[in-house]
Amino acid sequence: MIGAKDALHLGSRAAVDQALKRLSERNELMRLAHGFYVLPVKTRFGVRAPQAEKVVQALAATRAETIVPHGAAAANALGLTTQVPTKLVYLTSGPDRELKLGAQTVEVKHAPEWMLFPTKPAAGQAIRALEWLGKRQANDALRALKQKLSAETLQDLIAVRPALPAWMSKSISQSLLSYG
Repeated sequence: MIGAKDALHLGSRAAVDQALKRLSERNELMRLAHGFYVLPVKTRFGVRAPQAEKVVQALAATRAETIVPHGAAAANALGLTTQVPTKLVYLTSGPDRELKLGAQTVEVKHAPEWMLFPTKPAAGQAIRALEWLGKRQANDALRALKQKLSAETLQDLIAVRPALPAWMSKSISQSLLSYG
């Protein structure tokens, strides 16, 4: 991922913007959003956008942000729903953005810190799934997660309860502590 700000040591902002624009017009770079460019993938069939996952990882690394999949994707990955998200949505500690990857749009939305938990990724995934499923389905989802997740991940969920919304903290307590 290349940002216009990353190349300011090479010239003025106007010159850098113009150079990036020209590279984009020649398909040497692909414009994702204002000031964000990526190298396109060249195949024998032509030029295409790189995988969304790789672009999001590069964005997180270059901007020092935490970026994680949305709760719908987390719920699907955990087997809590059979719905497959049709739109790629990620949650971030940074600002909201939309990235254009060819015909596909990737939405990156700012989220509160409790939804990101980069130090406990499995627990964070469960938290995002629970948030997406909502208060009504939380207890059923937690019963299913109790069977699927490791004891360590369940302990991580219990440990982060104080940072979670009250309804989620209560559901975790009722579902994970009352049975043992």
